Amino acid sequence: QVQLAESGGGLVQPGGSLRLSCAAAGIILSIKTMGWYRQAPGKQRELVAEMTSAGDTRYEDSVKGRFTISRDNAKNTVYLQMNSLKPEDTAVYYCNLVLIRGINNYIFWGQGTQVTVSS
Repeated sequence: QVQLAESGGGLVQPGGSLRLSCAAAGIILSIKTMGWYRQAPGKQRELVAEMTSAGDTRYEDSVKGRFTISRDNAKNTVYLQMNSLKPEDTAVYYCNLVLIRGINNYIFWGQGTQVTVSS
């Protein structure tokens, strides 16, 4: 089984920064992607940023230039550095891990961490 442990959420003023961390533990097979999603009240969960095993990254348009995803392969940990935060970034942020074995993908989610941007 795989567990994802998230940390780093909290309350921050507009323009501030936060860094989220997600450590994967357990039987880690070949990683396809690690990333972050978010879900604001009344909205669908959306991709924020993800990184492939090759290091390619993808970002949601509204966070480009403000958020940076990175990964420590030795620790199976993914980070999300969030700068210039805006009130509309307020959401529960979920870590996402996709493992691949053969033709099968295995998807895991963290428990979520609240990020609130407010003055």
